[in-house]
Amino acid sequence: MTPRKLLPLLGLLAAFAWAQSGGLLDPARGPVPVPDPTDPPRLGNAINDDVRRPRNYDMQPPTIPHRVDGYQIDKNFNKCLDCHARTRTDFSQAIPVSPTHYIDRSGKVLPQISTRRYFCMQCHVAQDPVQPLVGNDFENADTIAKRAAEAAQANKK
Repeated sequence: MTPRKLLPLLGLLAAFAWAQSGGLLDPARGPVPVPDPTDPPRLGNAINDDVRRPRNYDMQPPTIPHRVDGYQIDKNFNKCLDCHARTRTDFSQAIPVSPTHYIDRSGKVLPQISTRRYFCMQCHVAQDPVQPLVGNDFENADTIAKRAAEAAQANKK
């Protein structure tokens, strides 16, 4: 094997040795070195306040503002539709399922939820009252555009 081909292998071995010595840390894991096992934090009670949260970007699925533990969602039954089906929202006062969920892959509008949108929690998630693992200074396009418009307006004066 040529020295040029050995370099990546040696680098990988050095990184592994460094990680084994406790040198490699990941902020998401806390003070526990990467190769060591950790105990995941226990989940607390999910937020259950029914407050609609703002979306951070276009087309972001809304988060679930209530507990969903034990909800049955399988090929035979979807508990979410007990309240969110368009035929049930008058009674439940829940937000109805978006019309986009009734469109199949070919663009045909269906009388029932499309099978590709049936498993709600593939996109919609409940919230837990926890601190983020990493900082986030994301700003959506509307906020950036508004700030740019205000700056342009201020420069005209």
